[in-house]
Amino acid sequence: MVATMGGEKRNVADAPAELVRGLLEELQRLRIVPRFVDSYVVEHGRHALQVHAALYRDLLDLLRREALLAVTARALEITYMEPLPSGARSKPQPMLRKDAAAFRRKYLASLTRHQKWSAGEALDFQTDLQIYEDILAQNVSARRKRKPYEAANHPFVDRCAFLLDSSFLEKARVAASRALNELENIAARVTGASLHQTSGKTVRTNS
Repeated sequence: MVATMGGEKRNVADAPAELVRGLLEELQRLRIVPRFVDSYVVEHGRHALQVHAALYRDLLDLLRREALLAVTARALEITYMEPLPSGARSKPQPMLRKDAAAFRRKYLASLTRHQKWSAGEALDFQTDLQIYEDILAQNVSARRKRKPYEAANHPFVDRCAFLLDSSFLEKARVAASRALNELENIAARVTGASLHQTSGKTVRTNS
């Protein structure tokens, strides 16, 4: 037999965890950060960035964290704009502030579990996420289309460029902007699929 309202409520409650899983899987599968760094090194001849294996691994770890911040900020923004339906016969309703806060809490709790962060690491991530969100809320131009050679006005771009190659900052910003495009595409695709799947699927129980 197919559960209706109870099953839907459970699925809606699972949405933050489903979103976390989907984003992490796509980031790992598509290797956005390693490809971004490797292509930058080749394009600009900055091979010194890869000479020391330990430093290179540390750089990738820092950039992966920035990538996770970027997809999280965009995924949550999309979630607030395109909320789940409240029931089988209901149209999607604007997400109330308390619902958005609850979704965000559950998302971050699930992300903390997946990443096996300590309380301090989780708090640091949440602090940086708030910085991202505050900047993006004030920066409408971050959403406009950009030319391939144009750097985005976005915290991911600025932070990654400085971490990657502070002596070639503008070149690094353009490269980071290309990576940002991929990250935002991932966030849009995974968030849309996750929310629609979670709201639309049914739970089968034994008859």
